[in-house]
Amino acid sequence: MGVQGNGTSDTKPLNFLIYGRTGWIGGLLGKLCESQGIKYTYGSGRLENRASLESDVAAAQPTHVFNAAGVTGRPNVDWCESHKVETIRANVVGTLTLADVCRENAIVLINYATGCIFEYDDNHPIESGVGFKEEDTPNFIGSFYSKTKAMVEDLLNNYDNVCTLRVRMPISSDLSNPRNFITKIARYEKVVNIPNSMTILDELLPISIEMAKRNLTGIYNFTNPGVVSHNEILEMYREYIDPKFTWKNFTLEEQAKVIVAPRSNNELETTKLKQEFPELLPIKESLIKYVFEPNKKTDKVAA
Repeated sequence: MGVQGNGTSDTKPLNFLIYGRTGWIGGLLGKLCESQGIKYTYGSGRLENRASLESDVAAAQPTHVFNAAGVTGRPNVDWCESHKVETIRANVVGTLTLADVCRENAIVLINYATGCIFEYDDNHPIESGVGFKEEDTPNFIGSFYSKTKAMVEDLLNNYDNVCTLRVRMPISSDLSNPRNFITKIARYEKVVNIPNSMTILDELLPISIEMAKRNLTGIYNFTNPGVVSHNEILEMYREYIDPKFTWKNFTLEEQAKVIVAPRSNNELETTKLKQEFPELLPIKESLIKYVFEPNKKTDKVAA
């Protein structure tokens, strides 16, 4: 691999090519690059169109490529159940094509993937603290979205230039964003109450830029250490944001009646990421520091 060194001064200046301009993570990445003074361009090509990706790379001459594109479905992943070819085109064909073009050009690809490819089982019981590791075989194919993501992750593992980041139930300090997991569950009529690994974007997206600088490759569980339940998040929401907030719970069996595809619930093991970034906060601490404290509305507002 002819990739650059580890972000030292003798390498050429960072120059990122980002896919997913209109997406949530893609948009936040551009803002982060601006705040850090990193040169970046948004790719204009469609992922499944190899020639357009090649022309993007030729024009931008990037040091690294970030892929935050793909389909998750609107309003949710149930869309993928009835749009299977479109889902394959974006999530499998497109991602593999981008990885291949990057490899031909000796460029590291940071690929935002999903950790929703596992579900609690006998070896990883709920609230046991035993999480799924990077090398574990996915055991959740309940939704077509997750099925395609597991397939493409397995294939990408053969590419030595790809860093796969398994994001889960992403949360950010922007509580007005409908994609934000907190915003989603605060608007639901009823929520299940299951502990899960989650990704606080305000803390982890800057880490992904640092991972690019270090030219890290392979799979990383890209979540904060530990788990947090839906109810724990909504209790924090009530404590910090809206003291009058109420919600109702329902069981997985009841939830199954109102969704098309089952949803993934799991804990991911974060030792590998934590070894690389020891400062990474546990999920509940990260929630308070990056999301709830900055948005605090209750009691006296801090000066």
